[in-house]
Amino acid sequence: MTARSIRGVAAATLAGALALTAAACSNPGGSAAGSDGRGDSAVVGIAYEPDSLSPLLGYGKDGNSKIFDGLLAFDGSMKLRPALATALPQVSADGMTYTYKLRKGVTFSDGKPFSAKDVVFTYKTVLDPKTNNPSRTELDALKDVRAVGEDTVVFTLKYPYAPFAERTVLAIAPEHIAAKQDVNTGAFTTRPVGTGPYILTDWSKGEKLSFKANPTYWGGAPKVKKFTMAIIKDDDVRATRLRSGDLDGAILPPNLAAGFKNDPAKKTYAATTYDYRTVTLPTHHRVTGDTAVRRALDIAVDRRTMVDQILEGAGKPAYGPVPTDSPWFAKGTERRHDLAGARKILDEAGWKPGPDGVRVKNGVRAEFPLWYLSGDKLRQDHALAYASDAKKAGVAVKTQGGTWEVIEPRMKTDAVLAGGGSPGDPDFDQYLLLKSSLGGDGFNNMAWYDNKTVDKALEDGRRTNDPVKRRAAYDTVQRELVKNPGYTFLTHIDHLYVVNDRWDGLSTQTEPHDHGLAAGPWWNVERWTPKDAKK
Repeated sequence: MTARSIRGVAAATLAGALALTAAACSNPGGSAAGSDGRGDSAVVGIAYEPDSLSPLLGYGKDGNSKIFDGLLAFDGSMKLRPALATALPQVSADGMTYTYKLRKGVTFSDGKPFSAKDVVFTYKTVLDPKTNNPSRTELDALKDVRAVGEDTVVFTLKYPYAPFAERTVLAIAPEHIAAKQDVNTGAFTTRPVGTGPYILTDWSKGEKLSFKANPTYWGGAPKVKKFTMAIIKDDDVRATRLRSGDLDGAILPPNLAAGFKNDPAKKTYAATTYDYRTVTLPTHHRVTGDTAVRRALDIAVDRRTMVDQILEGAGKPAYGPVPTDSPWFAKGTERRHDLAGARKILDEAGWKPGPDGVRVKNGVRAEFPLWYLSGDKLRQDHALAYASDAKKAGVAVKTQGGTWEVIEPRMKTDAVLAGGGSPGDPDFDQYLLLKSSLGGDGFNNMAWYDNKTVDKALEDGRRTNDPVKRRAAYDTVQRELVKNPGYTFLTHIDHLYVVNDRWDGLSTQTEPHDHGLAAGPWWNVERWTPKDAKK
Protein backbone atom coordinates (compact mmCIF):
# COMPACT_ATOMS: atom_id res chain seq x y z
CA MET A 1 0.00 0.00 0.00
CA THR A 2 1.82 3.08 -1.23
CA ALA A 3 1.46 6.65 -0.08
CA ARG A 4 -0.74 7.29 -3.05
CA SER A 5 -2.81 4.19 -2.66
CA ILE A 6 -3.77 5.01 0.90
CA ARG A 7 -4.56 8.60 0.17
CA GLY A 8 -6.42 7.63 -2.96
CA VAL A 9 -4.02 9.63 -5.07
CA ALA A 10 -2.83 6.95 -7.35
CA ALA A 11 -2.23 7.78 -10.99
CA ALA A 12 -4.87 10.21 -12.26
CA THR A 13 -6.03 9.88 -15.84
CA LEU A 14 -7.64 11.29 -18.81
CA ALA A 15 -8.40 14.29 -20.98
CA GLY A 16 -10.31 17.48 -20.49
CA ALA A 17 -11.97 20.48 -22.02
CA LEU A 18 -10.18 23.74 -21.35
CA ALA A 19 -12.66 26.43 -22.36
CA LEU A 20 -15.84 24.40 -22.29
CA THR A 21 -15.22 22.95 -18.86
CA ALA A 22 -13.95 26.00 -17.04
CA ALA A 23 -17.49 26.96 -16.10
CA ALA A 24 -18.46 23.37 -15.38
CA CYS A 25 -15.67 22.98 -12.87
CA SER A 26 -16.03 26.31 -11.13
CA ASN A 27 -19.64 27.35 -11.59
CA PRO A 28 -22.21 25.16 -9.83
CA GLY A 29 -24.88 26.51 -12.17
CA GLY A 30 -22.96 25.74 -15.35
CA SER A 31 -23.40 22.73 -17.60
CA ALA A 32 -21.05 19.83 -18.14
CA ALA A 33 -19.16 19.71 -21.42
CA GLY A 34 -21.15 16.72 -22.62
CA SER A 35 -24.59 17.81 -21.43
CA ASP A 36 -25.32 19.90 -24.55
CA GLY A 37 -25.24 16.80 -26.73
CA ARG A 38 -21.56 17.11 -27.65
CA GLY A 39 -20.45 13.57 -27.16
CA ASP A 40 -16.81 14.41 -27.81
CA SER A 41 -16.42 16.16 -24.43
CA ALA A 42 -17.11 15.08 -20.87
CA VAL A 43 -16.49 16.11 -17.27
CA VAL A 44 -16.36 13.65 -14.37
CA GLY A 45 -16.08 14.22 -10.65
CA ILE A 46 -13.39 12.51 -8.61
CA ALA A 47 -12.49 12.67 -4.93
CA TYR A 48 -8.73 13.18 -4.94
CA GLU A 49 -5.97 14.62 -7.06
CA PRO A 50 -2.43 13.33 -7.54
CA ASP A 51 0.61 14.77 -5.83
CA SER A 52 2.55 14.68 -9.09
CA LEU A 53 2.05 13.73 -12.72
CA SER A 54 5.53 12.26 -13.09
CA PRO A 55 5.93 8.48 -13.49
CA LEU A 56 9.31 8.89 -11.86
CA LEU A 57 7.50 9.84 -8.63
CA GLY A 58 4.81 7.17 -8.82
CA TYR A 59 2.22 8.48 -11.27
CA GLY A 60 0.97 5.70 -13.56
CA LYS A 61 2.77 2.92 -11.75
CA ASP A 62 -0.36 0.73 -11.80
CA GLY A 63 -1.41 1.54 -15.35
CA ASN A 64 -4.23 3.65 -16.85
CA SER A 65 -2.30 6.90 -16.62
CA LYS A 66 -3.61 8.05 -20.04
CA ILE A 67 -0.85 10.65 -20.40
CA PHE A 68 1.66 7.82 -20.60
CA ASP A 69 1.91 4.15 -21.50
CA GLY A 70 3.75 1.26 -19.89
CA LEU A 71 5.43 -1.61 -21.65
CA LEU A 72 2.32 -3.62 -20.77
CA ALA A 73 -1.23 -2.73 -19.72
CA PHE A 74 -4.21 -4.47 -18.13
CA ASP A 75 -7.24 -5.28 -20.23
CA GLY A 76 -10.84 -5.32 -19.02
CA SER A 77 -10.30 -8.72 -17.38
CA MET A 78 -7.11 -7.55 -15.65
CA LYS A 79 -4.97 -9.69 -17.93
CA LEU A 80 -1.70 -8.29 -19.20
CA ARG A 81 -1.60 -7.13 -22.80
CA PRO A 82 1.12 -5.40 -24.86
CA ALA A 83 1.27 -1.61 -24.89
CA LEU A 84 4.63 -0.02 -25.73
CA ALA A 85 5.95 -3.56 -26.05
CA THR A 86 4.84 -5.61 -29.05
CA ALA A 87 4.19 -8.73 -26.98
CA LEU A 88 4.38 -10.12 -23.46
CA PRO A 89 7.99 -10.56 -22.33
CA GLN A 90 10.20 -13.52 -23.03
CA VAL A 91 11.14 -14.91 -19.62
CA SER A 92 14.22 -17.05 -19.00
CA ALA A 93 13.79 -20.54 -17.56
CA ASP A 94 15.14 -19.41 -14.18
CA GLY A 95 12.77 -16.42 -14.06
CA MET A 96 15.65 -13.98 -13.76
CA THR A 97 15.60 -12.29 -17.18
CA TYR A 98 12.71 -10.53 -18.95
CA THR A 99 13.14 -9.39 -22.54
CA TYR A 100 10.74 -6.94 -24.23
CA LYS A 101 10.53 -6.02 -27.89
CA LEU A 102 9.28 -2.45 -28.33
CA ARG A 103 6.67 -1.04 -30.65
CA LYS A 104 8.19 0.93 -33.53
CA GLY A 105 7.03 4.32 -34.74
CA VAL A 106 5.77 5.53 -31.35
CA THR A 107 6.32 9.20 -30.52
CA PHE A 108 5.87 11.30 -27.42
CA SER A 109 3.24 14.01 -27.64
CA ASP A 110 5.98 16.56 -28.45
CA GLY A 111 6.82 14.58 -31.59
CA LYS A 112 10.08 13.07 -30.34
CA PRO A 113 10.53 9.31 -30.88
CA PHE A 114 10.15 6.75 -28.11
CA SER A 115 12.90 4.17 -27.75
CA ALA A 116 14.52 1.69 -25.38
CA LYS A 117 16.61 4.41 -23.77
CA ASP A 118 13.44 5.99 -22.34
CA VAL A 119 12.56 2.69 -20.66
CA VAL A 120 16.03 2.33 -19.17
CA PHE A 121 15.99 5.94 -17.98
CA THR A 122 12.59 5.54 -16.31
CA TYR A 123 13.40 2.40 -14.33
CA LYS A 124 16.88 3.51 -13.30
CA THR A 125 15.56 6.87 -12.14
CA VAL A 126 12.80 5.26 -10.07
CA LEU A 127 15.42 3.06 -8.38
CA ASP A 128 17.73 5.99 -7.65
CA PRO A 129 17.60 6.72 -3.88
CA LYS A 130 17.59 10.44 -4.70
CA THR A 131 14.20 10.07 -6.37
CA ASN A 132 11.27 10.68 -4.01
CA ASN A 133 9.24 7.68 -5.14
CA PRO A 134 7.40 6.05 -2.21
CA SER A 135 6.93 2.83 -4.19
CA ARG A 136 10.59 2.12 -4.90
CA THR A 137 10.51 -1.13 -2.93
CA GLU A 138 8.03 -2.49 -5.47
CA LEU A 139 11.01 -2.81 -7.83
CA ASP A 140 13.33 -4.27 -5.22
CA ALA A 141 13.83 -7.39 -7.34
CA LEU A 142 15.25 -5.42 -10.27
CA LYS A 143 19.04 -5.69 -10.54
CA ASP A 144 19.63 -4.09 -13.94
CA VAL A 145 17.85 -2.83 -17.03
CA ARG A 146 19.60 -2.27 -20.33
CA ALA A 147 18.79 -1.37 -23.92
CA VAL A 148 19.75 -3.64 -26.79
CA GLY A 149 19.51 -1.38 -29.80
CA GLU A 150 16.53 0.96 -30.17
CA ASP A 151 13.76 -1.60 -29.80
CA THR A 152 14.75 -4.17 -27.16
CA VAL A 153 14.94 -3.89 -23.37
CA VAL A 154 16.33 -6.56 -21.05
CA PHE A 155 15.57 -6.65 -17.32
CA THR A 156 17.76 -8.72 -14.99
CA LEU A 157 16.44 -9.62 -11.55
CA LYS A 158 18.17 -10.29 -8.23
CA TYR A 159 15.75 -13.09 -7.46
CA PRO A 160 12.83 -14.75 -9.31
CA TYR A 161 10.05 -12.26 -8.54
CA ALA A 162 6.87 -13.92 -9.81
CA PRO A 163 4.76 -10.79 -10.54
CA PHE A 164 7.52 -8.77 -12.25
CA ALA A 165 5.67 -8.54 -15.57
CA GLU A 166 2.78 -6.82 -13.75
CA ARG A 167 5.24 -4.19 -12.55
CA THR A 168 6.01 -3.26 -16.15
CA VAL A 169 2.71 -1.43 -16.56
CA LEU A 170 4.79 1.41 -15.04
CA ALA A 171 4.40 4.54 -17.18
CA ILE A 172 7.45 5.48 -19.28
CA ALA A 173 8.88 9.01 -19.11
CA PRO A 174 10.81 10.77 -21.92
CA GLU A 175 14.51 10.96 -21.18
CA HIS A 176 15.00 13.96 -23.45
CA ILE A 177 12.81 16.07 -21.14
CA ALA A 178 12.87 14.58 -17.65
CA ALA A 179 16.63 13.95 -17.54
CA LYS A 180 17.29 17.67 -17.91
CA GLN A 181 15.35 18.63 -14.78
CA ASP A 182 15.36 18.03 -11.07
CA VAL A 183 13.48 14.75 -10.85
CA ASN A 184 11.61 15.77 -7.69
CA THR A 185 10.73 19.40 -8.39
CA GLY A 186 11.15 20.05 -12.11
CA ALA A 187 8.43 21.30 -14.44
CA PHE A 188 7.87 17.76 -15.72
CA THR A 189 6.13 16.87 -12.45
CA THR A 190 3.22 19.19 -13.33
CA ARG A 191 3.57 19.57 -17.13
CA PRO A 192 4.30 16.07 -18.35
CA VAL A 193 4.84 14.76 -21.87
CA GLY A 194 4.06 11.14 -22.66
CA THR A 195 3.08 8.63 -25.33
CA GLY A 196 -0.48 8.13 -24.07
CA PRO A 197 -3.86 8.83 -25.65
CA TYR A 198 -4.31 12.15 -23.86
CA ILE A 199 -2.30 15.35 -23.39
CA LEU A 200 -2.49 17.56 -20.32
CA THR A 201 -3.76 21.06 -21.12
CA ASP A 202 -4.27 22.43 -17.63
CA TRP A 203 -3.93 21.44 -13.99
CA SER A 204 -5.71 23.86 -11.69
CA LYS A 205 -4.75 22.36 -8.36
CA GLY A 206 -7.67 21.65 -6.11
CA GLU A 207 -10.08 22.26 -8.98
CA LYS A 208 -9.55 20.19 -12.13
CA LEU A 209 -7.29 18.24 -14.46
CA SER A 210 -7.97 19.04 -18.12
CA PHE A 211 -6.75 17.04 -21.09
CA LYS A 212 -7.21 16.79 -24.84
CA ALA A 213 -6.98 13.79 -27.13
CA ASN A 214 -3.56 13.02 -28.59
CA PRO A 215 -4.14 13.16 -32.36
CA THR A 216 -0.98 11.15 -33.08
CA TYR A 217 -1.57 8.42 -30.49
CA TRP A 218 -0.16 5.12 -31.73
CA GLY A 219 -3.38 3.35 -30.76
CA GLY A 220 -5.56 5.75 -32.75
CA ALA A 221 -6.90 9.19 -31.85
CA PRO A 222 -9.67 8.96 -29.20
CA LYS A 223 -13.25 9.90 -30.14
CA VAL A 224 -13.70 11.72 -26.82
CA LYS A 225 -11.62 14.76 -27.67
CA LYS A 226 -11.82 16.63 -24.38
CA PHE A 227 -12.09 15.25 -20.88
CA THR A 228 -11.90 16.97 -17.51
CA MET A 229 -11.63 15.45 -14.09
CA ALA A 230 -13.16 17.86 -11.59
CA ILE A 231 -11.59 17.45 -8.16
CA ILE A 232 -14.47 17.49 -5.66
CA LYS A 233 -13.50 16.05 -2.32
CA ASP A 234 -16.91 16.22 -0.68
CA ASP A 235 -19.23 13.35 -1.61
CA ASP A 236 -22.41 15.40 -1.19
CA VAL A 237 -21.11 18.21 -3.39
CA ARG A 238 -20.12 15.71 -6.07
CA ALA A 239 -23.65 14.29 -6.11
CA THR A 240 -25.19 17.78 -6.23
CA ARG A 241 -22.97 18.82 -9.13
CA LEU A 242 -23.90 15.66 -11.04
CA ARG A 243 -27.60 16.26 -10.47
CA SER A 244 -27.37 19.91 -11.57
CA GLY A 245 -25.64 19.05 -14.84
CA ASP A 246 -22.16 20.30 -13.93
CA LEU A 247 -20.80 16.78 -14.29
CA ASP A 248 -21.29 13.97 -16.77
CA GLY A 249 -20.24 11.33 -14.27
CA ALA A 250 -18.93 10.83 -10.74
CA ILE A 251 -17.85 8.28 -8.19
CA LEU A 252 -20.35 8.23 -5.32
CA PRO A 253 -20.91 6.31 -2.08
CA PRO A 254 -23.84 3.85 -2.19
CA ASN A 255 -26.39 6.04 -0.43
CA LEU A 256 -25.81 8.93 -2.84
CA ALA A 257 -25.60 6.73 -5.95
CA ALA A 258 -29.01 5.33 -5.03
CA GLY A 259 -30.52 8.78 -5.59
CA PHE A 260 -29.95 8.42 -9.35
CA LYS A 261 -31.49 4.95 -9.64
CA ASN A 262 -34.61 6.16 -11.42
CA ASP A 263 -32.93 8.74 -13.66
CA PRO A 264 -33.37 7.43 -17.25
CA ALA A 265 -30.57 9.67 -18.54
CA LYS A 266 -27.94 8.09 -16.30
CA LYS A 267 -26.43 4.65 -15.77
CA THR A 268 -24.82 3.28 -12.64
CA TYR A 269 -21.69 1.15 -12.95
CA ALA A 270 -20.50 -1.07 -10.12
CA ALA A 271 -16.90 -2.23 -9.97
CA THR A 272 -15.62 -4.96 -7.69
CA THR A 273 -12.45 -3.87 -5.95
CA TYR A 274 -9.59 -4.65 -3.64
CA ASP A 275 -10.35 -1.33 -1.92
CA TYR A 276 -10.58 -1.73 1.85
CA ARG A 277 -11.19 0.50 4.84
CA THR A 278 -9.09 -0.16 7.89
CA VAL A 279 -8.20 1.43 11.21
CA THR A 280 -4.49 1.83 11.87
CA LEU A 281 -3.48 0.88 15.41
CA PRO A 282 -0.06 2.46 15.98
CA THR A 283 2.37 0.49 18.10
CA HIS A 284 3.70 3.78 19.52
CA HIS A 285 0.46 4.51 21.37
CA ARG A 286 0.13 3.18 24.91
CA VAL A 287 -3.35 1.79 24.22
CA THR A 288 -3.28 0.69 20.58
CA GLY A 289 0.23 -0.64 21.09
CA ASP A 290 -1.18 -3.34 23.37
CA THR A 291 -1.75 -6.55 21.38
CA ALA A 292 -4.67 -7.47 23.66
CA VAL A 293 -6.46 -4.24 22.76
CA ARG A 294 -5.89 -4.85 19.07
CA ARG A 295 -7.16 -8.43 19.31
CA ALA A 296 -10.23 -7.32 21.25
CA LEU A 297 -11.11 -4.61 18.76
CA ASP A 298 -10.65 -7.07 15.91
CA ILE A 299 -13.60 -9.15 17.13
CA ALA A 300 -15.62 -6.37 18.75
CA VAL A 301 -16.25 -4.75 15.38
CA ASP A 302 -19.44 -5.73 13.54
CA ARG A 303 -18.26 -5.88 9.94
CA ARG A 304 -21.46 -7.35 8.49
CA THR A 305 -23.54 -4.49 9.85
CA MET A 306 -21.11 -2.01 8.30
CA VAL A 307 -21.54 -3.69 4.92
CA ASP A 308 -25.33 -3.77 5.24
CA GLN A 309 -25.90 -0.31 6.68
CA ILE A 310 -22.98 1.85 5.50
CA LEU A 311 -22.33 0.22 2.13
CA GLU A 312 -25.95 -0.85 1.61
CA GLY A 313 -24.63 -4.24 0.55
CA ALA A 314 -22.12 -2.88 -1.98
CA GLY A 315 -19.12 -4.64 -0.49
CA LYS A 316 -18.07 -7.38 1.91
CA PRO A 317 -16.43 -7.79 5.33
CA ALA A 318 -12.65 -7.37 5.35
CA TYR A 319 -10.31 -9.42 7.53
CA GLY A 320 -7.10 -8.21 5.93
CA PRO A 321 -5.93 -6.65 2.68
CA VAL A 322 -6.92 -9.75 0.68
CA PRO A 323 -10.64 -9.92 -0.22
CA THR A 324 -12.45 -13.07 0.83
CA ASP A 325 -13.21 -13.97 -2.81
CA SER A 326 -9.56 -13.75 -3.87
CA PRO A 327 -7.74 -17.02 -4.57
CA TRP A 328 -5.04 -15.74 -2.21
CA PHE A 329 -7.39 -15.42 0.77
CA ALA A 330 -6.46 -17.73 3.67
CA LYS A 331 -9.62 -19.63 4.55
CA GLY A 332 -10.30 -19.77 8.26
CA THR A 333 -9.01 -16.27 9.01
CA GLU A 334 -12.50 -14.76 9.03
CA ARG A 335 -13.28 -13.16 12.41
CA ARG A 336 -16.81 -13.39 13.74
CA HIS A 337 -18.36 -10.54 15.69
CA ASP A 338 -17.83 -11.58 19.34
CA LEU A 339 -18.36 -8.78 21.86
CA ALA A 340 -18.22 -11.16 24.84
CA GLY A 341 -14.93 -12.55 23.55
CA ALA A 342 -13.52 -9.03 23.17
CA ARG A 343 -14.44 -8.17 26.76
CA LYS A 344 -12.84 -11.39 27.99
CA ILE A 345 -9.56 -10.61 26.20
CA LEU A 346 -9.44 -7.17 27.79
CA ASP A 347 -10.34 -8.52 31.23
CA GLU A 348 -7.57 -11.10 31.11
CA ALA A 349 -5.05 -8.50 29.94
CA GLY A 350 -5.76 -6.30 32.95
CA TRP A 351 -7.97 -3.70 31.27
CA LYS A 352 -10.74 -3.31 33.88
CA PRO A 353 -13.91 -1.22 33.44
CA GLY A 354 -13.78 2.17 35.14
CA PRO A 355 -16.70 4.10 36.70
CA ASP A 356 -17.75 5.47 33.29
CA GLY A 357 -17.40 2.13 31.54
CA VAL A 358 -14.07 2.96 29.91
CA ARG A 359 -11.42 0.41 30.79
CA VAL A 360 -8.27 1.29 32.69
CA LYS A 361 -4.94 -0.49 33.13
CA ASN A 362 -2.13 0.79 35.35
CA GLY A 363 -3.75 4.22 35.39
CA VAL A 364 -4.06 4.37 31.59
CA ARG A 365 -7.53 4.84 30.13
CA ALA A 366 -8.41 2.73 27.09
CA GLU A 367 -9.01 5.66 24.79
CA PHE A 368 -7.45 7.02 21.61
CA PRO A 369 -8.28 9.39 18.73
CA LEU A 370 -9.36 8.13 15.31
CA TRP A 371 -8.88 10.48 12.38
CA TYR A 372 -10.78 10.35 9.11
CA LEU A 373 -10.56 12.47 5.97
CA SER A 374 -12.99 15.40 6.05
CA GLY A 375 -15.70 15.26 3.38
CA ASP A 376 -15.39 11.51 2.90
CA LYS A 377 -18.74 10.15 4.08
CA LEU A 378 -17.69 6.51 3.86
CA ARG A 379 -14.68 7.05 6.08
CA GLN A 380 -16.68 9.12 8.51
CA ASP A 381 -19.43 6.51 8.72
CA HIS A 382 -16.90 3.70 9.17
CA ALA A 383 -15.13 5.68 11.89
CA LEU A 384 -18.36 6.36 13.79
CA ALA A 385 -19.46 2.71 13.56
CA TYR A 386 -16.04 1.55 14.75
CA ALA A 387 -16.15 3.91 17.72
CA SER A 388 -19.63 2.67 18.61
CA ASP A 389 -18.52 -0.97 18.55
CA ALA A 390 -15.37 -0.20 20.54
CA LYS A 391 -17.38 1.61 23.21
CA LYS A 392 -19.42 -1.55 23.83
CA ALA A 393 -16.17 -3.33 24.68
CA GLY A 394 -15.07 -0.51 27.02
CA VAL A 395 -12.69 1.32 24.66
CA ALA A 396 -13.30 5.03 24.03
CA VAL A 397 -12.52 6.12 20.48
CA LYS A 398 -12.76 9.83 19.70
CA THR A 399 -13.43 10.41 15.99
CA GLN A 400 -12.03 13.53 14.37
CA GLY A 401 -12.13 14.76 10.77
CA GLY A 402 -9.23 16.56 9.16
CA THR A 403 -7.19 17.05 6.00
CA TRP A 404 -4.14 14.92 5.26
CA GLU A 405 -1.99 17.89 6.20
CA VAL A 406 -3.49 17.68 9.69
CA ILE A 407 -3.55 13.89 9.91
CA GLU A 408 -0.12 12.96 8.55
CA PRO A 409 2.01 14.42 11.37
CA ARG A 410 -0.10 12.48 13.90
CA MET A 411 0.03 9.05 12.26
CA LYS A 412 2.80 7.63 14.45
CA THR A 413 0.62 7.73 17.56
CA ASP A 414 -2.96 8.38 16.39
CA ALA A 415 -5.27 5.91 14.66
CA VAL A 416 -6.45 6.71 11.14
CA LEU A 417 -9.41 5.45 9.11
CA ALA A 418 -7.31 4.54 6.09
CA GLY A 419 -7.87 2.87 2.76
CA GLY A 420 -5.79 0.79 0.39
CA GLY A 421 -5.92 -2.12 -1.97
CA SER A 422 -4.30 -3.30 -5.19
CA PRO A 423 -5.57 -6.09 -7.46
CA GLY A 424 -3.27 -8.84 -8.55
CA ASP A 425 -0.38 -10.24 -6.63
CA PRO A 426 -0.49 -10.31 -2.80
CA ASP A 427 2.96 -8.76 -2.63
CA PHE A 428 1.58 -5.52 -4.03
CA ASP A 429 -0.34 -4.59 -0.91
CA GLN A 430 1.02 -6.65 1.92
CA TYR A 431 4.68 -5.70 1.69
CA LEU A 432 4.15 -1.95 1.86
CA LEU A 433 1.39 -2.31 4.44
CA LEU A 434 3.14 -4.63 6.91
CA LYS A 435 6.91 -4.64 6.44
CA SER A 436 8.41 -3.38 9.70
CA SER A 437 11.26 -1.50 8.01
CA LEU A 438 8.68 0.70 6.26
CA GLY A 439 7.11 1.99 9.49
CA GLY A 440 7.19 5.77 9.30
CA ASP A 441 7.92 5.75 5.55
CA GLY A 442 5.20 8.16 4.51
CA PHE A 443 1.91 6.31 4.16
CA ASN A 444 3.54 2.89 4.06
CA ASN A 445 2.99 0.76 7.21
CA MET A 446 1.02 3.53 8.89
CA ALA A 447 0.57 1.40 12.02
CA TRP A 448 4.32 0.88 12.44
CA TYR A 449 3.48 -2.83 12.52
CA ASP A 450 6.44 -4.94 13.67
CA ASN A 451 6.15 -8.72 13.41
CA LYS A 452 9.27 -10.73 12.60
CA THR A 453 7.27 -13.74 11.41
CA VAL A 454 5.38 -11.52 8.99
CA ASP A 455 8.60 -9.85 7.83
CA LYS A 456 10.11 -13.22 6.94
CA ALA A 457 6.95 -14.43 5.20
CA LEU A 458 6.78 -11.23 3.13
CA GLU A 459 10.36 -11.73 1.98
CA ASP A 460 9.75 -15.43 1.27
CA GLY A 461 6.66 -14.58 -0.77
CA ARG A 462 8.38 -12.09 -3.02
CA ARG A 463 11.65 -14.00 -3.49
CA THR A 464 10.32 -17.16 -5.10
CA ASN A 465 8.19 -18.03 -8.10
CA ASP A 466 7.16 -21.38 -6.62
CA PRO A 467 3.35 -21.10 -6.24
CA VAL A 468 3.23 -23.55 -3.32
CA LYS A 469 5.85 -21.64 -1.35
CA ARG A 470 4.21 -18.33 -2.16
CA ARG A 471 0.81 -19.49 -0.96
CA ALA A 472 2.35 -20.77 2.28
CA ALA A 473 4.04 -17.42 2.84
CA TYR A 474 0.91 -15.32 2.38
CA ASP A 475 -1.18 -17.74 4.41
CA THR A 476 1.33 -17.18 7.21
CA VAL A 477 0.92 -13.42 6.93
CA GLN A 478 -2.86 -13.59 7.15
CA ARG A 479 -2.86 -16.00 10.08
CA GLU A 480 -0.39 -13.81 11.97
CA LEU A 481 -2.79 -10.89 11.54
CA VAL A 482 -5.34 -12.89 13.51
CA LYS A 483 -2.90 -13.37 16.39
CA ASN A 484 -1.49 -9.86 16.29
CA PRO A 485 -3.54 -7.41 14.20
CA GLY A 486 -1.81 -4.11 13.57
CA TYR A 487 -4.94 -2.86 11.88
CA THR A 488 -8.65 -3.49 12.25
CA PHE A 489 -9.81 -4.23 8.72
CA LEU A 490 -13.47 -3.34 8.27
CA THR A 491 -14.86 -3.66 4.76
CA HIS A 492 -13.96 -4.15 1.12
CA ILE A 493 -15.92 -1.61 -0.90
CA ASP A 494 -17.50 -1.92 -4.33
CA HIS A 495 -17.06 1.33 -6.26
CA LEU A 496 -20.18 2.92 -7.70
CA TYR A 497 -20.17 5.39 -10.58
CA VAL A 498 -23.10 7.30 -12.06
CA VAL A 499 -22.58 8.48 -15.65
CA ASN A 500 -24.71 10.23 -18.27
CA ASP A 501 -25.85 7.65 -20.82
CA ARG A 502 -24.43 9.28 -23.94
CA TRP A 503 -21.47 7.05 -24.85
CA ASP A 504 -20.89 3.44 -25.82
CA GLY A 505 -17.92 1.36 -24.70
CA LEU A 506 -18.06 1.99 -20.96
CA SER A 507 -17.03 -0.83 -18.63
CA THR A 508 -15.19 -1.37 -15.37
CA GLN A 509 -12.17 -3.38 -14.25
CA THR A 510 -11.41 -4.94 -10.89
CA GLU A 511 -10.23 -1.80 -9.20
CA PRO A 512 -7.61 -0.69 -6.69
CA HIS A 513 -8.11 1.93 -4.03
CA ASP A 514 -7.91 5.04 -6.17
CA HIS A 515 -11.33 6.68 -5.96
CA GLY A 516 -12.03 6.91 -9.68
CA LEU A 517 -8.73 8.48 -10.67
CA ALA A 518 -7.29 5.83 -12.95
CA ALA A 519 -10.24 3.47 -12.72
CA GLY A 520 -13.98 3.88 -13.04
CA PRO A 521 -15.93 3.54 -16.32
CA TRP A 522 -13.40 6.01 -17.79
CA TRP A 523 -10.46 3.62 -17.44
CA ASN A 524 -10.78 3.12 -21.22
CA VAL A 525 -12.18 6.52 -22.21
CA GLU A 526 -9.96 6.54 -25.30
CA ARG A 527 -12.22 3.77 -26.65
CA TRP A 528 -15.55 5.44 -25.94
CA THR A 529 -17.75 6.34 -28.91
CA PRO A 530 -20.47 9.01 -28.68
CA LYS A 531 -24.06 7.87 -29.07
CA ASP A 532 -26.42 9.59 -31.50
CA ALA A 533 -27.03 13.15 -30.24
CA LYS A 534 -30.81 12.50 -30.20
CA LYS A 535 -30.29 9.87 -27.54
